[in-house]
Amino acid sequence: MTFPTAPAPHVVAHDSVGRVMRIVIYALLPTVALHVVFFGVGLLVQITLGAATALVAEALALRLRGKPIEPFLKDGSAIVTAILLALCLPPLAPWWLVVSGTAFAILLAKHLYGGLGANPFNPAMVGYAVLLVSFPVQLLQWLPPAGMDMEHIELTLGETIQTILTGSLPSRLTWDAVTSPTPLDALRTGLKMGMTMAEAQAAPIFGTLGGRGWEWINLATLAGGIALLGLRIIRWHIPVAMLSAIAISASLMYMVDPGSYAGPIFHLTSGASLLGAFFIATDPISAATSDRGRLIYGAGIGVLTYMIRTWGGYPDGVAFAVLLMNLSVPLIDRYTIPRIYGHAR
Repeated sequence: MTFPTAPAPHVVAHDSVGRVMRIVIYALLPTVALHVVFFGVGLLVQITLGAATALVAEALALRLRGKPIEPFLKDGSAIVTAILLALCLPPLAPWWLVVSGTAFAILLAKHLYGGLGANPFNPAMVGYAVLLVSFPVQLLQWLPPAGMDMEHIELTLGETIQTILTGSLPSRLTWDAVTSPTPLDALRTGLKMGMTMAEAQAAPIFGTLGGRGWEWINLATLAGGIALLGLRIIRWHIPVAMLSAIAISASLMYMVDPGSYAGPIFHLTSGASLLGAFFIATDPISAATSDRGRLIYGAGIGVLTYMIRTWGGYPDGVAFAVLLMNLSVPLIDRYTIPRIYGHAR
């Protein structure tokens, strides 16, 4: 595909959009695999529904805009959006959640602004934020992780598909029997009930570093993120700045009152911290462009994520933090773009 460019000279990049997106998908495979190990095959169903919706919505938008369909469908950007959104949803979430969220992300958050390369907001996070604000109850119906000496009811593939498509569990089960809060949500609830940090984290859902199962999923995400850095698909500035900001914020509050605030390791290995740092905040289209701007952008996401988790109305704040900093990108770029030689800043 081609994009409008300014007059020469140009530096021709060797990476195409399709190759970059394929590498991102490959880097997400360890996260997806461990997610399935701990929470069942529901994620694969969600990804299938999301990917199909993304491709249909992309084709529809391109047709309405009079753009060629085949090159854009093959670049993989819509599939990446679907996978990232599916990873944020409970495995047994009803089908219309992932379908509506993905359609909103592609049609409005992406193509309303001009399509690939023109969207000011991360499409996957726009779709997830809309779902979280509109259907908070459905997005809290997570499953307890398999193993780890915790009660876990495993559904077959057929039962999983039936639950997602109909919204109803098999007759032998109830939602109270199969759902569990996420570690971040369980911690918030425990602290609001007057528990100390040690008492809240004594629940079986918590492990050595963060939430049981989630620790391993986040470590798999870290491995995928390091692979992206090694292949130079992403730059180090945003992940390092975001994770450092979360760690510093959590460390400061933990030193002030360790009985009321979780430490940095818990925050780094829980929720979408690592997914956000390596796969979401690094979106080259909606992120800051200069190295100094990326550091400011990533640090802002980290601080906002910690603030929303600790004092906000939602257990995890990565999506809202990313979108808020997307709004700040024009201002960040204005004051951090390096001065052109011979011109005033």
